[in-house]
Amino acid sequence: MPAITAAMVGELRAKTDAPMMECKKALTEADGDMTKAEEILRVKLGSKASKAASRVTAEGVIVSYIQGNIGALLEVNCETDFVARREEFKKLVNDVAMQIAACPNVEYVKVADIPAEISAKEKEIEMGRDDLANKPDNIKEKIVAGRIEKRLKELSLLDQPFIRDQNISIDELLKQAIAALGENIQVRRFQRFVLGEGIEKEETDFAAEVAAQMGQKAPEPVAAAPQVEEKAPEPAAKDNPPAKGKKKK
Repeated sequence: MPAITAAMVGELRAKTDAPMMECKKALTEADGDMTKAEEILRVKLGSKASKAASRVTAEGVIVSYIQGNIGALLEVNCETDFVARREEFKKLVNDVAMQIAACPNVEYVKVADIPAEISAKEKEIEMGRDDLANKPDNIKEKIVAGRIEKRLKELSLLDQPFIRDQNISIDELLKQAIAALGENIQVRRFQRFVLGEGIEKEETDFAAEVAAQMGQKAPEPVAAAPQVEEKAPEPAAKDNPPAKGKKKK
């Protein structure tokens, strides 16, 4: 029988709203099968085992995280203000905000939030790759589907490996918190900021800018002196020998 972890118990509790010990017993009885354990709880507890997703998570916190020129704003919801004030919940939210700041590619909370047109565009790009040109269509479809899934997960916050523990994802981190705190917890929204992002910087002449501030005219660039071609000196003329006078007869 597989080991029953706290994350499994927390996930089952989030799905069924059943007490923690009942969730653990159901998972043990079901040999770790989540679907079977959920059915066991529904039989035992009836209407009490309603899905936690139907419970309103209107409490929670909004936090900011800033590191150098990068910042993040994050809203995480829970069910009660009692849990929202607990240090464990605040630490969880700060860890997730730090994760957002550290992940420049993340744009959505989960894969289900990504618009269909983005998935369609990724498929169009992948289908045109040269390395798939000679592949049979059925093989090509499988390869493209795998690549698209990988790409979409790169955009999803919940699918990122947790920076403090690469063995778990952010989604699993949330499930652990649900198990520990006993409430449904949802990442609602976030925004990542980079200083100066999207601003087109204008290049200026520093000397001209300083001169303008001082009320002076900017120095004009000095024109290069024209180069004068030097002529080679002419060879000196040879002295003609003096003419000999005629002898008198």
